[in-house]
Amino acid sequence: MAAVDLTAHPGHLARRLQQAHYLLWNTMVSEEITSPQFAVLNALVAEPGLDQRTVGERVGLDRSTIAEVISRLGRRGLLDKVRDPQDGRRSLLRLTDDGVRTHRKLTVRTARMNQVFLAPLSVDEQTVFFDLIRRVSDAAEELRNPADPLATPS
Repeated sequence: MAAVDLTAHPGHLARRLQQAHYLLWNTMVSEEITSPQFAVLNALVAEPGLDQRTVGERVGLDRSTIAEVISRLGRRGLLDKVRDPQDGRRSLLRLTDDGVRTHRKLTVRTARMNQVFLAPLSVDEQTVFFDLIRRVSDAAEELRNPADPLATPS
């Protein structure tokens, strides 16, 4: 049986891409704050006062992962939970002053890291790359969270 050409397997390439991103993240952005943790900080800068479930949806993290990320950020003093005055069962999330400062610092670093990460591509190729990877990611998200089966197809 012949070996398979893994360069034609999107999962293999996605894993290699993720490994490169992880390496750059740890060397150029932060060894303490992970990319998913930064995504949560970023979501709360954009929309302060979201609940945990909504933050998870915004950044594409499942329930157990978002719970762990929120817990870690809380222990680091980067976000606070407050009871929702309209629904005491829900907690709303807000960044602390340290969380805002951390986000600001990491935003600059992520911009530099992204330049290095995308350096092999021209500006036009970067646009195409983002378009294609978003389309594949969106389709994958649909597989994970199928639309309402009663909804009318578009």
